[in-house]
Amino acid sequence: MQVLYAFNGTESDDFSKDQKFLLYSIDNMYNLYLTMFSLIIEVGKRSKSQLETIQKKHLATPEEKNPNKKFVNNQVLQLITNNEALKSEFEAKNINNWQLDNEYVEIIYKDILASDLYKEYMSTKTSTFKEDKNFILDVFKEIIAPNDKLYDYIEDKNLTWLDDLPTVNTAILKLLRKIKETSDDRFLTPKLYKDIEDKQYAINLFKKTLLNQSKLSEEIAGKTKNWDTERIASLDLVLLKMAICELTNFPSIPTKVTINEYLEISKEYSTPKSSIFINGILDKLLKEYQEDGKLNKVGRGLM
Repeated sequence: MQVLYAFNGTESDDFSKDQKFLLYSIDNMYNLYLTMFSLIIEVGKRSKSQLETIQKKHLATPEEKNPNKKFVNNQVLQLITNNEALKSEFEAKNINNWQLDNEYVEIIYKDILASDLYKEYMSTKTSTFKEDKNFILDVFKEIIAPNDKLYDYIEDKNLTWLDDLPTVNTAILKLLRKIKETSDDRFLTPKLYKDIEDKQYAINLFKKTLLNQSKLSEEIAGKTKNWDTERIASLDLVLLKMAICELTNFPSIPTKVTINEYLEISKEYSTPKSSIFINGILDKLLKEYQEDGKLNKVGRGLM
C-alpha cells in the first residue's frame, strides 16, 4: 500500500526501483525482529555487568558480595543469549544498534529494575523454567514493547520500521510463549516468508495493481458516479485498486478475507469514514463479479 501510494507515475513507466524498495522494506522487517531480540540480550548483559561491578566494591556488603543472580541466570534469557543461530544472524545482518546506542539499553534496564514485575520476580533466588519464561514475556510485553523512547528511536532509525513494529513484537511474543528448554537453535530465527509463493504474492499484487491502474480506475469510477473524485481520499483509491486486483487475480484468497483485510487497513491508515466507503464499493463490485462469473475462486469457503 505504501509503495503504491508513493508511486509517482503511470502503468507504462518503469517501476523496478519501486519493486526493489518493496522487497527491501519487507526484508528489513527481519532486521527489526533481530534488533528487538538483540535488545533483550543486551539488557541481560547490562544486568550481569552491574552485578560484577557491585561485587568488586571495596566495601561491599555481604548482600552485595553474594547478590541475587536470578535475573542474570534466567533460563530463557540464557537460551536467547547463547543461541548460535541468532548470533550468526546478528553478524550476517550487522545488527549492532545497541552497541552504538546503548543509552536505550540503560533506559530499558532501569525501567525493569523499577518495576513491580522485577521486585516480585526477585523476591526469591530460584525459579522454574516456566517462571523464567513468564518473567521475560511480561518484561517484553509490559516494559520493552510499549516504551515511548524506544518507539521514537525506531521511528527515527528506519523509515519502514514503525509500521512493522506491532507485527514484529507480536511475532516475538508468540515465540517466547512457545519456547522450551529443548527448542533447537533455529527456533528463534524463523523464515521471513512462509514459502516462495508468499514472496511472489507481494510482487504480483504490486505489479498487477500498477500495470492495471487505468482499468482499475474505470471500475472504481463506475461505482462512484455520485462522488466528487477530488473528495475521495487518495489512499482509499489505492486500497480499492489493490482489493479489486486481489479479488480478480488471486483465486486462492477468499473474498471475505480480501475485503476484511482492506477494511482493517483503511481503519488504521485512512479517514474515519473510509472503511464504510470502501466496503460499499467492494460490495457492489463483488455482486457484479459474481453475476458475471468474473470470480474464479478455487478451494473451500473461498466465496
